[in-house]
Amino acid sequence: METFKVASLIFLLIYTSIGWPTHTVCKSNNLEVYYRSCDPLQDFAFTLDSCSGHTIESVNIRAATVLRHNIGELFVTVRLIVNGKSIPLFSTQLCERDHPNLSFCGKKKGEHIYYEGPVSVNIHDIPQGDFDVTVELFNEDQRTIICSNFTVLSH
Repeated sequence: METFKVASLIFLLIYTSIGWPTHTVCKSNNLEVYYRSCDPLQDFAFTLDSCSGHTIESVNIRAATVLRHNIGELFVTVRLIVNGKSIPLFSTQLCERDHPNLSFCGKKKGEHIYYEGPVSVNIHDIPQGDFDVTVELFNEDQRTIICSNFTVLSH
């Protein structure tokens, strides 16, 4: 039993030092989107229904993870990384303690959360170039729920 615990700990230390794999969200002629979890302890699942770089009012996404912390309140911050500098793009509260707006508001540690539906992005054209975007969801205690670094390559 002790050997199993030691082996598991060594595997965890090696794997988290290497980092989580980079996942492909979409790849088309004009647009490629990849993501990698920036939470050293947890990866998550994410898919995007559309892979177009032109006039996107909203996109349908699917995201899932197992919670390491309770969600009483939930906040999201989106930042663009340019030349190593973080530029805030968007920040809002998604879940209020007394007014749950989404199905996973109020979920507890250990529960599985899953969201499938539209997300408003209001992008008319993604400019050409390579972009790094960090999306972080955190609870009222500033504990990370999901953290992801997205790489967007627009041709």
